[in-house]
Amino acid sequence: LLCGCVFLSIMSVTVSEGQDATIECKTDPEISGWGLAWYQQKPGETPKLIIYHVKDRYGNSFSRFSGNGEQGGTDFTLTISGVQTEDAAHYYCQSVHYINSKYVFTQ
Repeated sequence: LLCGCVFLSIMSVTVSEGQDATIECKTDPEISGWGLAWYQQKPGETPKLIIYHVKDRYGNSFSRFSGNGEQGGTDFTLTISGVQTEDAAHYYCQSVHYINSKYVFTQ
């Protein structure tokens, strides 16, 4: 049985505008990870990719967002610098694994 789990702890992060916010994500230590992605989802919208390959920012829309962690590690963070009201959303992490010559994504 292959899990490829992300151990979710539902976090509610409350900060004042202009402060930094950090969200944590832990992945399954039993399965070697290849990378991690972060998504932002606002009500009524589809999820938007923010970070891929742990630290790489997707596009120019998320310049205040940064990912941290080690490729192949289990502990990751997403930091939003200088939080703005429009950053209010749900944020999801997704681990990516390379198993038996195939990429496996958690959901």
